[in-house]
Amino acid sequence: MAKIRVTVWNEYRHEREEEKIAEVYPEGIHAQIAKAIGCDDFEVRTATLDEPEHGLTDEVLDNTDVLIWWGHMAHWEVSDEIAEKVKQKVYMGMGLICLHSAHYSKVFQKVVGTTGNLLWGMNKQEIVWNVNPIHPIAKGIPTHFKLDAEEIYAEPFQIPEPDELVFMGWFETGYVFRSGCCWRRGYGRVFYFQPGHEEFPVYYNENVIQIIKNAIHWAAPVETGYVKQWGAPCIGGDFVPDGELEFFKK
Repeated sequence: MAKIRVTVWNEYRHEREEEKIAEVYPEGIHAQIAKAIGCDDFEVRTATLDEPEHGLTDEVLDNTDVLIWWGHMAHWEVSDEIAEKVKQKVYMGMGLICLHSAHYSKVFQKVVGTTGNLLWGMNKQEIVWNVNPIHPIAKGIPTHFKLDAEEIYAEPFQIPEPDELVFMGWFETGYVFRSGCCWRRGYGRVFYFQPGHEEFPVYYNENVIQIIKNAIHWAAPVETGYVKQWGAPCIGGDFVPDGELEFFKK
């Protein structure tokens, strides 16, 4: 069975500019995620904002089955052209996993079609509740798990109604949030997962990493059986085998 080709994208700014964050992620958030999800099922590469074309050349995107996106302080430095390319790749079947503040990224906004605005505030303890335990992304995840510190994200969250809700976040101040949401866009699958504030070692948490691994499997492209051209299924070539229509001509 072919490996799922995963690209982990990160701005890689906080880790280089803020010492306290570099202490948590010395090689960058992208490197930690790539290391943590590493397994026989995946072929993992990384890309960052300041690389040419943000590290997302046509060759990279053409060889990516699932794109993981982490962004925070430089959303608007991502070129509109690259964001549009990512959107079109998702519509043609590439999976997209947006983490934490990627809800404000150009990519997320383009793909799901809303602002992604939300209520946010101070850092508090969070409990992540598994509210859809039979969903593939929830496989192996307990009924709930605790994060000692996380940035409060709370409702209202301006997103399209999720096709499926997998996780809810509850903060010790009482705020709640739809923290694990799924959508289908074109041929592609999209998962948003809220935990991951850069100040805290969230991407060392075994439950968080297992959720990301599960999401990669869920979001990986599915063979449709159709020839796809310009974003739509196309009837052409040998799509209808010779002689198959003869029955209908009688």
